Amino acid sequence: MSITIERPPVKTRTDTELSPKYTLTAEQLDAFGDEMDAIRQRVVADLGEEDANYIRKVVKYQRGFEVAGRVMFYIPPLWPAAVASLSVSKILDNMEIGHNVMHGQYDWMGDPALNSRMFDWDTMAPAENWKYGHNYMHHTYTNIVGKDRDVGYGILRMDEEQEWRPYYLGNPLYAFLLMTFFEWGVMLHDLEVEEVFAGRRHLWRGENAPIMRRIRKKVGKQVLKDYVVFPLLSGPFFLTTLAGNAVANLVRNVWTFNIIFCGHFPAGVATFTVEETENESRGGWYYRQLLGSANITGSKLLHVMSGNLSHQIEHHLFPDIPARRYPELSVEVQEICQRYGLQYNTGPLHKQLFSVAKKIFRLSLPTRAPKTPQSTVTETPLAA
Repeated sequence: MSITIERPPVKTRTDTELSPKYTLTAEQLDAFGDEMDAIRQRVVADLGEEDANYIRKVVKYQRGFEVAGRVMFYIPPLWPAAVASLSVSKILDNMEIGHNVMHGQYDWMGDPALNSRMFDWDTMAPAENWKYGHNYMHHTYTNIVGKDRDVGYGILRMDEEQEWRPYYLGNPLYAFLLMTFFEWGVMLHDLEVEEVFAGRRHLWRGENAPIMRRIRKKVGKQVLKDYVVFPLLSGPFFLTTLAGNAVANLVRNVWTFNIIFCGHFPAGVATFTVEETENESRGGWYYRQLLGSANITGSKLLHVMSGNLSHQIEHHLFPDIPARRYPELSVEVQEICQRYGLQYNTGPLHKQLFSVAKKIFRLSLPTRAPKTPQSTVTETPLAA
């Protein structure tokens, strides 16, 4: 199975070298890392036909919803149902299939259609660009302010460690626009547009040249499909089909934005500085993933429609394990967290959404960075 992130090698550190945010001793961090490694190794060894059947079933349903939606656009009274069906298809393609397949979660199957190197999804962001920015940069440097560009996406102030500027007074507006046009925001993310505006990077030359080439190709393909070909195929229903495709993309954008933001930015999620994570051990990497993520409680349908990113903690701990395993792993991870006295941030969707919205508004104004650790319990000895 291919590994899509860099895990630090085993390193030893004395307790005095650890940042105050690390409420475990160096020995406890090593033991914590060993337990996480053991979980991953056990699950990888157990992958098999049940996992393969699951993802193939999801693909089958995703395609069925898409076909049903496209067909119903030919029947004007069924336009709302067509939009709903196409929206479900796009969400499944984006969340439970695209995101997870491109993490390499199903590479072990040997199926070219589900291989992370060959798969591309129904969204504006080119797969190759996204895999570097997300699989490598985000999952390696999760919540390290200054390295993880997903902290604010180069647009928002989502952490008090980010220096406030008058620009951030527009935080709520920027968040709304990013939610509405989320697939476009993800598409532009790897261009580091904020660096372009600062004059430190060119939009289409230098290191952005291959990124922009892939964007032009992918955007052309997506625009042609959703806004030209399928509307033309519907003949006299061109405009209603065009509008339906646009609304389905909007629904997918809003849903994806909210699931992702609830997994990364609600209250209690910790961030780290570059200095705090220097010479990070394997256990330290797991620790950072745990405290830098949050889960969403809910029904099985919510978990499927979120690509199981409702279990963002487990996803950050085990990004290349099939996401369908996260619900069962969450029970084990919570038990381990209780033994180590570590925060396990979880709550219903409405609670996490309110927390994120509150943070977006609060951080639009000048704030002072907290100096206290963000974990809930300190120095807890291991249970026997």
